[in-house]
Amino acid sequence: MSKRAFKKYVRSLEKEDLEEQILDLYERFDDVRVYYNFVFNPNEDKLVKDAKFKISKEYFPVGNRRPKKRRSVAQKLIKHFLKLEMEAHALADVMFYNIEVAQAYSKDRDNITEAFQKSIFKSFEQAVNFVIEKGVSTEFIDRMQKIETEAGQQEWPNSYKFNRLMDRFL
Repeated sequence: MSKRAFKKYVRSLEKEDLEEQILDLYERFDDVRVYYNFVFNPNEDKLVKDAKFKISKEYFPVGNRRPKKRRSVAQKLIKHFLKLEMEAHALADVMFYNIEVAQAYSKDRDNITEAFQKSIFKSFEQAVNFVIEKGVSTEFIDRMQKIETEAGQQEWPNSYKFNRLMDRFL
């Protein structure tokens, strides 16, 4: 169904029928429930805190478990927050936190793969583009520079990409 046809259909419904359909959607689909829960009670601080915990657990798990280092965990959270249209500062905080934790993990380890470094750069590029697009880049410039510096200090083969991206930004 096209958007135009859908609008026509919605306009043709009585108020009670429309309310019934929205309630039915809320009950049937988790995404709808999550969306409305966020709209009416955003509580972004709690969502950010939970996201940061999940991200840090990937690299620094509780107990004697081995770190999984899955970038996908953070990416799913970020994608979810983008869908919810979370406030730009809160989302950018999560984006940069993901990179900072990954770099903290890799700092004292010798067996960091090039694929890992490549994926962290991809996350960095996404975060930088996001803050530029949302107009909040000046508030994150220090964190961006620290990430760039850390990539160089850890002698990542792709650290020149971090430098180039920052040079274009500045």
